[in-house]
Amino acid sequence: MTKVLIIDDDRKHSDLLQAYFKRFGIKLICAYDATEGFKKLSREDPDLLLLDIMLPGKDGFEICREVRKTSNIPIIMLTARGDIIDRVSGLELGADDYVGKPFEPRELVARVQATLRRSESTGGSVDELNFEGLSINTDSRSVRVDDKPVDLTSMEYELLLLLARRPGKKLSRDDILSELRGIDAAILTRSVDIMISRLRQKLGDAVKPPRFIQTVWGRGYSFIGQPPADA
Repeated sequence: MTKVLIIDDDRKHSDLLQAYFKRFGIKLICAYDATEGFKKLSREDPDLLLLDIMLPGKDGFEICREVRKTSNIPIIMLTARGDIIDRVSGLELGADDYVGKPFEPRELVARVQATLRRSESTGGSVDELNFEGLSINTDSRSVRVDDKPVDLTSMEYELLLLLARRPGKKLSRDDILSELRGIDAAILTRSVDIMISRLRQKLGDAVKPPRFIQTVWGRGYSFIGQPPADA
């Protein structure tokens, strides 16, 4: 059974969600503050983390930052604030998605299922994309740069794969958001810049000239990785 950990101090709401998630074959594990959340994260080994921003003591941003130091578990932020900056801040820290409160439980389940699909292995025969200094194995969802493994979140991996499968093609921010999420493309185009920046840092591509991802000023981004020398 799929296991999801929610860290939210609203006990009544979390308990109601727990019963609702069970209908979809998802075991929802509830924690009500950061201390309890970290204990259950370690003990239960969940498949995904639902993280409320407004928590007593250590808030959701701090927890997300701490989790990302050691784990690439998919994270969905829950925010009651309407500010776009809160949503963008979560993405900048490495969250995979966000859901604004109040939300319909079915919407949250759908977001969870979509995020988990992105993070799952595709299975089947090995499909590897190889470029000079970069390899992407879509079977194991692993990435190597100069033969060294690179840890990416599920969203960062999908972003890299999206670009690498369209070498030389210019993709606008809206195109990228539509492919990755299919939602909120109009209001969160800035989040693409944040994800690209994080991805470049991890790939060691925050240099001039870049090796893999090129900014197309006023239009978006393009993958410029070169075929391997022995291709």
